[in-house]
Amino acid sequence: MERDTALIIIDMINKMDFDGGKDLIHHTRHITGPIKQLKNQMKQNGLPIIYVNDNFGLWQDNVDELIEECQKGPGAEIIRELLPSEDDYFIIKPKHSGFFGTQLSILLNQLGIKNLILTGVAGDICVLFTANDAYMREYKIWVPSDCVASEKQENNEQAMSIMERSLFAVTSKSTDLDLEDAFKE
Repeated sequence: MERDTALIIIDMINKMDFDGGKDLIHHTRHITGPIKQLKNQMKQNGLPIIYVNDNFGLWQDNVDELIEECQKGPGAEIIRELLPSEDDYFIIKPKHSGFFGTQLSILLNQLGIKNLILTGVAGDICVLFTANDAYMREYKIWVPSDCVASEKQENNEQAMSIMERSLFAVTSKSTDLDLEDAFKE
């Protein structure tokens, strides 16, 4: 088992109360189960789970208050499916990428991480930008296609294609690979 792998859950704590939010909720419902299964598998293997999340303008609130506020929106059902555990890491980001303006690089370095499993929403924005920045930092990347959603399915498919072609990400479904096979050369 690769000990240098982390699961990144991007923007799943989300009110989804914006234009296009209903479409994103519809597509996100299909990915919560696979993300939850991956999270459980990672936990069983003692590997880190890192939530990377927008702040939604709540710069002075703590993580619990951010989660509570987001549960007041249409995305509450999804949030309840994937609530962070006490031993999960939680990083608040100001922009699209999980790396931009955050301590994610420092945390990954301290944990000795070389491989990232990127999951969450939106595939064509925040997941794509995080994957790009991970690639630029020379991480190996697995973006399971059944663990990423966007407002529009065709936009998600285009983003997955870009990540596979340009960032050399593995995009196999979470059920098609195990953790050891995902990062083999």
